[in-house]
Amino acid sequence: MDIDKKYKYKISFSLFIISILTFFLLWVFFGEPITNFYVKKFQKSDINNIFVSEKKDLDLKKFWEVYNTLKKEYYSLDWIKKHDLVDWAIEWMVNAIWDKHSEFMTTKIAKSFNEALAWDFEGIWAVVKINPLWVKIERILKGSPAKKYWLKKDDIIIEANSKKLEWLNIVEAVNNIKWPAWTKVDLKILRAWEKEILNKTVIRDKIKIPTVETKDFWDIWYIALNMFWETSSDEFKKALKNFKNKKWIIIDLRDNWWGYLNWAVEIISNFVENWKKVVEVKWKNILDDQVYKSAWFEDKYNWKIVILINENSASASEITAWALHDYKKAILVWTKSYGKGSVQTTKMFNDGSQLKYTIAKWFTPNWKNIDWIWIEPDIKVEFKKEDYDLEECKKVWRCSKDTKQEDFEFFDRQLEKAKEVLNYFIKSWSFKETIDKFKEKNEEKK
Repeated sequence: MDIDKKYKYKISFSLFIISILTFFLLWVFFGEPITNFYVKKFQKSDINNIFVSEKKDLDLKKFWEVYNTLKKEYYSLDWIKKHDLVDWAIEWMVNAIWDKHSEFMTTKIAKSFNEALAWDFEGIWAVVKINPLWVKIERILKGSPAKKYWLKKDDIIIEANSKKLEWLNIVEAVNNIKWPAWTKVDLKILRAWEKEILNKTVIRDKIKIPTVETKDFWDIWYIALNMFWETSSDEFKKALKNFKNKKWIIIDLRDNWWGYLNWAVEIISNFVENWKKVVEVKWKNILDDQVYKSAWFEDKYNWKIVILINENSASASEITAWALHDYKKAILVWTKSYGKGSVQTTKMFNDGSQLKYTIAKWFTPNWKNIDWIWIEPDIKVEFKKEDYDLEECKKVWRCSKDTKQEDFEFFDRQLEKAKEVLNYFIKSWSFKETIDKFKEKNEEKK
């Protein structure tokens, strides 16, 4: 009897080992197809939907009660497409997050939006946001017709070529403003500090923005970084080497509103010691948090820097400006920045609609996050009307009475102030003393 039991155990154990080996061999040769088969089968089944509906973190009972009430009793619900109801519900759900960087775009709007991102985009080159009654300018691109004709952030466009922009979606509104190059568009604009509606005629254009622009103001080296692109770091380093004998520099980040984090880190690395923290990205899952450190570069420039920023300086520009400021390498001049201290990603859906949402936030070396807060400059310098208006310029005797509009060039008050600040910075060699000195000057003028 005992021998018989032992024999059975041996048989069972042998079968167990054989089954494991068989499974292993099947996995090696057929594992992926088999796995994919069962995954697909599971996804097609109703079981997945049951799991979703059983989640207890969101009570949708009221939502379905409202929908069923409308479906049963609303007089003319039939003319509204069901997928429109779903899209509008999703759109307002995303709006309820109160994150200006997160949005849901329907199939039609997403298609038009992605087409507008093409490099051959023609128009006035301003980034706008829609409102039921108007279109509001969010950002102005450097070198754009919008910049040339002195449109401003927060300008409200109420008409384009006599067409009212109220109650239009973003695609319809933008189509009234853009296209084609070298044609004109007459805009009616509301501006906060102007008593009357402004009439602006803007000549549309195609533009190609140079990544880096440089100028030599005798003893001061000026470099405008217009975008953080894949060529930006190499072009920036090349420019620095060409002026290696300089010890001070103005970096112009005005109207630089987009770019990649990696390129910003490389730009910062020219001035910050090797392996110093320059930005930290915090994710929902703390295990995904990332610390970006200054790259190892053979050439490091211990220069005095003044950075020009404005309300159109965003994202990578703000990372660069604030990191150099935290390490007391740079003084910030002009108005507050745009205020984008977060990272977004996009999820595409089968119908072509898409969701853009925030997945992380970034923090400066001194642990500041400027999302919704902006970077406040050390020294504020605002444009005055005579800087860009010929008639006003004549009134203050900055321009000759014989100056014609085609010969008129605006006065870059911020750049001139930056030169003044940098000259004092060079003499004092003190970060704090320079800032205090010019703050005192501003208070005296008030």
